[in-house]
Amino acid sequence: MYFSKALFLLSPLLTSTFASPIEERASWPYAPFTTTGRWILDSAGHNVTYAGANWPGAADTMLPEGLQYQSIATIVSKIKSLGMNVIRLTYPIEMIDDYYANGGVDVPILTSLQNALGSTNGTNVYNQIIKNNPTFSSKTTRLQVFDAVAAECFKQQIYVHLDNHVSKAEWCCSNTDGNSWFGDTYFNVTNWQRGLAYMATRGASWGNLMSMSLRNELREPKSNPTLDSSSYNWENWYANVVPGMNSIHNANPNVLIFLSGLNFDVDLSPIPNAGLLTPSTTQKFLKSSFSFANKLVLELHNYASSTSSCSSLESSLRNSGYNALGDGATNQMPVVLTEWGHAQTASDYATVYSTCLKTYLTSIKGGWMVWVLSGSYYIRSGAQDLDESWGLLTHDWSAWRDPTDITNVIIPMVSGTKIWSP
Repeated sequence: MYFSKALFLLSPLLTSTFASPIEERASWPYAPFTTTGRWILDSAGHNVTYAGANWPGAADTMLPEGLQYQSIATIVSKIKSLGMNVIRLTYPIEMIDDYYANGGVDVPILTSLQNALGSTNGTNVYNQIIKNNPTFSSKTTRLQVFDAVAAECFKQQIYVHLDNHVSKAEWCCSNTDGNSWFGDTYFNVTNWQRGLAYMATRGASWGNLMSMSLRNELREPKSNPTLDSSSYNWENWYANVVPGMNSIHNANPNVLIFLSGLNFDVDLSPIPNAGLLTPSTTQKFLKSSFSFANKLVLELHNYASSTSSCSSLESSLRNSGYNALGDGATNQMPVVLTEWGHAQTASDYATVYSTCLKTYLTSIKGGWMVWVLSGSYYIRSGAQDLDESWGLLTHDWSAWRDPTDITNVIIPMVSGTKIWSP
């Protein structure tokens, strides 16, 4: 998160009438989702465009943020009040590693909070969480909290997109955090594949898990020079992404699979038109070579907040992956902007960056998830109860931090990008 990306403008393709290849389900969420060309469809044939927010749950506590201040139901109601239809719920592989190391038993939330915040502070935050969420107890585990978030989202008709944010649970991201690239200090590839499969299996029971990412913001592992020089390239991206896709699909063939690119997920340039995956002289990504081609989606991030030109912003992202939306693309696929955002101040909502993204995404009915919902964090980079100036919500998660941004940017983007609503 908090990294640059740029955007471009394609000719809008706004047709929303499609024949669904899947037997129609009788009610929301009309699962499973599939893709056709650049669009995501539900099983009833509705054209679904994601419009939502990031809800972090991958940091040190390994819990969705904000529960010491508000109930899950209250937070989900805030999301729903904007008309949003999805959350990008982040999680760490370390949580699943703990589960397996513990003989198939997850860690109670009190223990996890004490481990991350210390005995006194962890206990205090636990008591606040229990007060706001009285169905939890000392026996409630971290994974059960994720279950509870998904259940409330189902109740309020919000889709869940699971994002594997990191391996080691901590604030993300930097080139030196050990979570950067396949085989990095904390990025055990075997455990990663196991974690993807576990969450795909567990989420199958939720009913509203519609999609999963492979990995957030793949990036150059600068703290590991040998790995960096030998492995950080498109050829090795492909060699790892394909088993990752298989891990998810074999465990849960219903979910869509989101593919992220290089350089903090600001570059998917070889994918739309099947360019060479260098340094290989033969390897290309061809969607048609996968039996689950209709489950694949591209995701990009954009934090080009200092841009002064909307046209250059649009052009840059077209070249970085959004040209996959075009009819002429070899790998025509949906593209979702799974992270973008800015400080919630009186001036940031009116910048070229913000206004350009709003105009662009509404013009193409493009999916998005804003960074970030959180008004504060249990802990971030060692600082406890840290305020999040980018958060849509205030520190105590009770109100919108910048109502002007909500009114002028977020709500119009929601209504302007969604094609169908239940």
